Amino acid sequence: MLLEFVIVGTCVLGMCVFLAIVFVYMERKVAAFMQIRIGPNRVGPKGVLQAVADVLKLLLKEGITPQASDKFLFNFAPFIVMVVAMLALAPIPFALGLQMYDINIGVFYISAVSSISVIGILMAGWASNSKYSLLGAMRSGAQIVSYELSAGLSVIVIVALAGSMSLGDIVESQRTGWWIFKGHIPAIIAFVIFIIAGTAELNRAPFDMAEAESELTAGFHTEYTGMRFAMFFMAEYVNMFTVCAVGATLFLGGWMPFHVGHFESFNHIMDFIPSVVWFFGKTFFLIFVIMWFRWTFPRLRIDQLLTLEWKYLMPVSLANMILVALIVIMKWHF
Repeated sequence: MLLEFVIVGTCVLGMCVFLAIVFVYMERKVAAFMQIRIGPNRVGPKGVLQAVADVLKLLLKEGITPQASDKFLFNFAPFIVMVVAMLALAPIPFALGLQMYDINIGVFYISAVSSISVIGILMAGWASNSKYSLLGAMRSGAQIVSYELSAGLSVIVIVALAGSMSLGDIVESQRTGWWIFKGHIPAIIAFVIFIIAGTAELNRAPFDMAEAESELTAGFHTEYTGMRFAMFFMAEYVNMFTVCAVGATLFLGGWMPFHVGHFESFNHIMDFIPSVVWFFGKTFFLIFVIMWFRWTFPRLRIDQLLTLEWKYLMPVSLANMILVALIVIMKWHF
């Protein structure tokens, strides 16, 4: 049993490092595509080794601890953020039969675990003993706590339609069609809200008030260097993968191929594509959408950010939840 835990933990850690390297390269190339330029093209063919060079640079950088900081909390905060990001991956089914922890309350588990990361962010901001770090951490706390509500309510829509909080059961319920298609208008509304709220929870543009470079230098991780900064950096990309993987699982069928009702011949052809390809294809599509947001919309002010949540997304989410409850009770969904 212990050997299994060690092997799984090592694989997850390796996957997180690999994903961070891939996403850094992908982010730069997507940005270049949006801005009609080339992007990294010097280190390695087509610049593919640029992210590897960045990782090596961070490994060799000296880790500096500010003299006036709370040294224990300052060093502990990156570990909390990174561990939480890895824990949230546990119940996600990556392919047919490929799941680390099959739990019957998988949706609730991810919601509970992911909310812990804000503690690490607040800890990092306070322990740094820097006004910029503290301001960034407080902004991030207000932002994450606010947008968690809309994200949670949008997830409840799919839980109500599927009748289960198990991610495996939710994927299985989409065998005859993904919920984004057969869940009617409430599923589409929930999907849009989930992507917006998920982007805000990740502290990514246009919701990057916690790391507003023009105001707060680097926000809550201003004082971090070397590998401790790399852990915050890696956790952000792992969290982005988790949000998109959950979105793909709940709304786009997860590893389930694209099936149309009982159209057996078409469904049989779709089954030839491996389930792992379906899962990562959908996940990377949502990651591209979130990166697209970053290079399309300007950064919001803090009052605009909170107004969007409390005056628009939250009321729409509540009304949408009531609507889906009516649809489920009346059995109007497919």
